[in-house]
Amino acid sequence: ALGVVNQLAPEHLELVVRDAEALVPAVRNAGAVFVGAWAPTALGDYVAGANHVLPTGRAARFASALRVDDFRKHMHVVRADPEGVAVLGEVGAVIARAEGLGMHAWSLDVRTRR
Repeated sequence: ALGVVNQLAPEHLELVVRDAEALVPAVRNAGAVFVGAWAPTALGDYVAGANHVLPTGRAARFASALRVDDFRKHMHVVRADPEGVAVLGEVGAVIARAEGLGMHAWSLDVRTRR
């Protein structure tokens, strides 16, 4: 049954079975999980602290409930040195070429030539 649950990726999942807690680790795709007969969806939606803005339409396969991080700006910073580019540059150039991004490949090629 959990295989079907993970495929359906429900917005809300109530586990109302014996030893429901033991099943929680097997749930991979659900917006919110309500564990046991004493945890109805309404409890989580309104007063238990779980976010009520949940992924719908099977989006729980790749998305989570809304959280503070969704409103924060993130920035990646990449640093490299000649040794790092020597190790990763050739592979990156192959990927860039496969994507049709010749200048990206060139920017790595010129740094990996010895």
